[in-house]
Amino acid sequence: MATITKRELVLSITNKLGLKGETVRQQDVQLIVQSIIEEITDSLAQGNNVILRNFGAFEVKERKAKVGRNPKNPSKNVPIPARAVVKFKPGKEMKEKVAATLQVIRERENVPAQY
Repeated sequence: MATITKRELVLSITNKLGLKGETVRQQDVQLIVQSIIEEITDSLAQGNNVILRNFGAFEVKERKAKVGRNPKNPSKNVPIPARAVVKFKPGKEMKEKVAATLQVIRERENVPAQY
């Protein structure tokens, strides 16, 4: 499976805008993408939820404290403190598009389809 980096995302957006007749520099798109990421991160750090219609919602949730095990010494308990974590809930449009890619994933991984 392919991984898309921030740089590749910027290039893709720049190219799509160019095909639509917009003249925009990669540096400008980079600044916009970085600004969006920073704004989402800052909002989540303040405990706010971020909802992007047709994309999804980022929520800050509390992960409760628990007791873990030390893999090197399984008889020893290790306390894991409570912490804040970010959860992502995809929107309807994203769910529908991603659901349609199951066949592509199976072909990529050479997994036979089961019906």
